Amino acid sequence: MDANLETIGGKPVLRFERRLAHPVEKVWRAVSDPAELEHWFPAMLETELKVGAPITFVFPEEAPVDTTGHGEILELDPPKVFAFRWNHDVLRFEVVPDGEGCRLYFTQTLGGGPLGRLAAGRNAAGWDHCLAALAARLDEREAEPFTEWMSAMEHYIERFELGEGEVARTGAGYQLRFARDLVWKPSEDVWRLLTEDGFARNARVPAGEVTRSEEPRVLEYATGGGTVRWEIHYDEELGSRVELTHTTREADRLPELLATWHAQLERLFAAAHGKDRPEGVEQLTKHYREQVKSKRT
Repeated sequence: MDANLETIGGKPVLRFERRLAHPVEKVWRAVSDPAELEHWFPAMLETELKVGAPITFVFPEEAPVDTTGHGEILELDPPKVFAFRWNHDVLRFEVVPDGEGCRLYFTQTLGGGPLGRLAAGRNAAGWDHCLAALAARLDEREAEPFTEWMSAMEHYIERFELGEGEVARTGAGYQLRFARDLVWKPSEDVWRLLTEDGFARNARVPAGEVTRSEEPRVLEYATGGGTVRWEIHYDEELGSRVELTHTTREADRLPELLATWHAQLERLFAAAHGKDRPEGVEQLTKHYREQVKSKRT
């Protein structure tokens, strides 16, 4: 069952629901006991089970994150509700009886403002994997290895419309803007993809001279009376992302330009994870043509 992304109180919230053929007490232990969480949760919890207790999150050596997280227990109502803060986010488990089994409702309120929402695709894919491991643990079987990270993340990025570009009027024409989560890729790796592997440029957008270059963070160049600017950001708690802005006076080309950069960012995301992706600009152009048309009417 796919996750849903909602906005509650101005914050993005991921929602998951699972029907589990196990009694409430067994599921409660699995989602609240740190010794049980070790078997399926992405980090070990070092804490005391009482409201207000601090939590330290320790990641295994193979995890892409090498920092230690911190939080605190916010709710503890056995055997029903367990909620805690993890850095910027709030995680909440609710176990509800359902016949001979129960339903698990799990939410992640994403902190970090718009940047937290940008990472909803990778978070949703990750929790799907974790919840599958939880189900396996409850069934007393081995969890199946999760080898389709890329397709899972891409599925949610599309489902949540996290790859969409925006266009705004400016005094000199238009500004196109994209922001794309790149999980935990080091800035230096993303910089090499943009510069050495050529992802900063596209044949559909004639490129002029470089007007700004600050390795490994900012690359800007002139194009057709405007500019293309790439910015790479890395945050120890929020991960890495790339932002693209393109200023232009070419109103008639807006759908094509939006589609071009959307496709380029999809290819960049795939390349950052060792995969290839076709461009698919034509279908995206149709999508953005309708979008631009609806905003004008």
